[in-house]
Amino acid sequence: MTGLELTAILREDAVSATVPLAKRPSGAKLLETLSGDVQHVVAFKLDRLFRDAEDALRQTKAWDRSGIALHLVDLGGQSMNTASAMGRMFLTLMAGFAELERNLIAERTTAVLTHKRQQGQVYNHVPFGFRRLGDRLVPVVDEMAVVRLIRERREDGWSYCMIAEALNADGVPTKKSAKWHRQTVKNIFENDNCRKSADHQATGEEARSQHVYRATRTA
Repeated sequence: MTGLELTAILREDAVSATVPLAKRPSGAKLLETLSGDVQHVVAFKLDRLFRDAEDALRQTKAWDRSGIALHLVDLGGQSMNTASAMGRMFLTLMAGFAELERNLIAERTTAVLTHKRQQGQVYNHVPFGFRRLGDRLVPVVDEMAVVRLIRERREDGWSYCMIAEALNADGVPTKKSAKWHRQTVKNIFENDNCRKSADHQATGEEARSQHVYRATRTA
């Protein structure tokens, strides 16, 4: 429509637009191509190039200084380019909205995962102390005993490293049959679902023990 001569078509596969343009394979190739006599960049939408407002504005300002115009094809049936003052103004607004959209998606994802975690639902990989039953996390008795041991040792002043070393020395298996590490122990200790399930299981065992004692004493 604008009489431009096609120089190259660059496609980015399986790389998020949240990664700065210069650090993406095709993005770096694009910047290298622009070092010649190319004066225009055509993209379908802004968020295919940038999701970070700072990266978008910094890069397009550099293009402006070099006389390179950015053309965005699909804007509700319209097109826009940064060769004009109006186009540059719209680019600034759109860069802000693209970053806003990314942040809103991240917030919604975090909220959903937090809800699933609080409700005892599967939200990522199955954590130590649980097994998956459909979409629910079900406590594993043997693993919960290890969770309680970790908590008891932390309350006694053990460091995460000391606990990991002791578990390895005792041959206690991890979820994936690997070695215990400081961070693994820390994650288990700080996991609210692990704490609640371990405390609930301990309370249940204590109640059963008292019931047996009372029954024995009455007999």
